[in-house]
Amino acid sequence: MRLIAPPGVYAPQDDTALLAEAVRREPGVPGARVLDIGTGTGALAVLAARCGAAGVEAVDVSARAVLAAWLNARLHGEPIRVRLGGLASVAPGRRFDVVLANPPYVPSRHPRPLERAAGGRAWNAGPDGREMLDRLCDRMPGLLRPRGVLLLVQSALSGVEATLERLAAQGLHADVTARRVIPFGPVLLRHSPWLVARGLIGPGEDKEELVVIRAVRTTECSSCAR
Repeated sequence: MRLIAPPGVYAPQDDTALLAEAVRREPGVPGARVLDIGTGTGALAVLAARCGAAGVEAVDVSARAVLAAWLNARLHGEPIRVRLGGLASVAPGRRFDVVLANPPYVPSRHPRPLERAAGGRAWNAGPDGREMLDRLCDRMPGLLRPRGVLLLVQSALSGVEATLERLAAQGLHADVTARRVIPFGPVLLRHSPWLVARGLIGPGEDKEELVVIRAVRTTECSSCAR
């Protein structure tokens, strides 16, 4: 799929490709109301629309990403609603059949604001890699309809079991449905000494495992807006 990816916008990479495979396999996408969080170029939002979703909404905190996603949606003739914002911008009471998420998940020693100029907020997830993952998990009961599905991609470096447990605590049944080991990219190579010092990788380690987590909302939430 041809996409416009301007400087400063996260271009589709291995994690996008792994999540895209999950979207193609997901039986709930055709006819679904889909939310793509942190859309970047809009690659996953466009794919969901092409897979038959009834309506697709895409959000991103980057104005450049919003423009890129809007342009890519028009390029492919898909009527995707693209908005500037993050989790907090999704209005209470608006629920979705499928939520897609490729959030920042790379552990980093640098505070997120210091990374913005270099496009770091697309990957920088704080010292344990969970700054956005935890917030995302906690919002799922209010974003998913009953039996709604979350498809999430992350690195094993940021704690797969922690994500599964946090989703379970929110009333979702979560499993790892895909795995892929890939070589470190430039970001992880640059942070390797710090990751070794933190005990997150071993000396000389240069590969990471990506996983897709599929979570189904199995319980109703009495405090969530209907």
